[in-house]
Amino acid sequence: MSDITSLTLTELVKNIKDKKISSEETTKAFIERGEKSRDLNVYITEDFSNALAKARSFDEKPNFDLKLPGVPMAVKDLFCTDGVKTTAGSKILNNFIPPYESTVTQNIWNEGAVLLGKLNCDEFAMGSSNETSFFGNVQSPIAKGLVPGGSSGGSASALAANLTPITIGTDTGGSIRQPASFTGTVGLKPTYGSCSRYGIVAFASSLDQAGPMSKDVKDCALLQEIISTYDDKDSTSVDFKRNEYSKELTNNIKGKKIGIPKEYRVDGMPKEIEDLWTKGIEYAKDCGAVIVQISLPHTNYALPTYYIVAPAEASSNLARYDGVKYGFRSKGENLIDMYEKTRSEGFGAEVQRRIMIGTYVLSSGYYDAYYLKAQKVRKLIKNDFDEAYKKVDAILTPSTPSAAFKIGEKTNDPVSMYLNDIFTVPVNLAGLPAISIPAGVDAKGYPLGLQIIGKAFDEQNILNIAYAMEEKISFKNKITEWWIK
Repeated sequence: MSDITSLTLTELVKNIKDKKISSEETTKAFIERGEKSRDLNVYITEDFSNALAKARSFDEKPNFDLKLPGVPMAVKDLFCTDGVKTTAGSKILNNFIPPYESTVTQNIWNEGAVLLGKLNCDEFAMGSSNETSFFGNVQSPIAKGLVPGGSSGGSASALAANLTPITIGTDTGGSIRQPASFTGTVGLKPTYGSCSRYGIVAFASSLDQAGPMSKDVKDCALLQEIISTYDDKDSTSVDFKRNEYSKELTNNIKGKKIGIPKEYRVDGMPKEIEDLWTKGIEYAKDCGAVIVQISLPHTNYALPTYYIVAPAEASSNLARYDGVKYGFRSKGENLIDMYEKTRSEGFGAEVQRRIMIGTYVLSSGYYDAYYLKAQKVRKLIKNDFDEAYKKVDAILTPSTPSAAFKIGEKTNDPVSMYLNDIFTVPVNLAGLPAISIPAGVDAKGYPLGLQIIGKAFDEQNILNIAYAMEEKISFKNKITEWWIK
């Protein structure tokens, strides 16, 4: 096998099952490429020696009935992995080794996969560019000095650079779909409650959702099939009949009604994004879909609502990091001094900013004016989608308002950075599933994505639409491998 690392997941699984390649051979190929690609800074923790040992163990007693037989993969460092350091990209968890496994990763290992290591991410998943990590920014393989998106930027970069055949990220306001769009890969944010949050380091509990990231839609469907399970350890996990997404995948979407929301044509949107959207509409028509103009009237309120709700929940979730129970601890003259120094030294600037915003909107006198009002607007946003789905089967929008930008370009302008999530946050507020697929490039050749939003628990439908459109688009990522040593 000439280049194992360039194969899709589906191709890898077939070759391993056909005994054309072994798990050890496959794992070695990804490890060697990972070692040559350290300039991308995608790994926080490499677990290469354990990965090789597990691959050899699989080859000695192979089980080809598994869905990921001996397949190596790396995962975002927000998922707790038993015995392997989990940092959430933060100094405050720099020495944390979990004694338990997240449900999502356990599902993956149960199907035979092998852990390569933990991938870099924005600190506590707070960021849109992977520049807030304590371990330094991730480089995009698309071009030197380019952000890979965030917060799952390490996952997206590793995937696009062929350092892992598939991966998983988390999406609180677009953190799977935006980096997927920036790197020319596929990213699915499942319905809230579809994938267990147990063992995932929390950012905003009512918004966080784990999801698959892959090279194509077929791989995405298979990984979603594996990670989406009911879990009684997660009180927000929903017990519903899950599809066999990969087996039920079809490109026949004739007659599907796809909505085009007028409110997503925002002021100042680049012409290339508008043109991409127009092309996407044509691709959908070519697939047999029916285009319907719709309105989501409260879209303009989604971003400010999100940046009240998410920081409020973050300030509550991050209160546990006090230097007492686990993680980084600073020396102080007394208990209060230790608390203050631990949190000020352990958290980065963006995390501190969001904790302060969240604490403010939850404080006495401001709770009603901000947080309670934001929750009411959130309900209106969900109602907009409910009304739209009386007329359509799915909604098509751009994934992001631009292509990837340069590292450092927006770090001093938080509002400009937050605007990257303008097309993605309404989905999280409404708890809906959405997928980003690569659909074109800008004038510089940087990837651009289209987003397909579905009804709650209707992942099969948006995967089918994405699969059909993917065939029409025939996107090919052009990567020069500038980082290889």
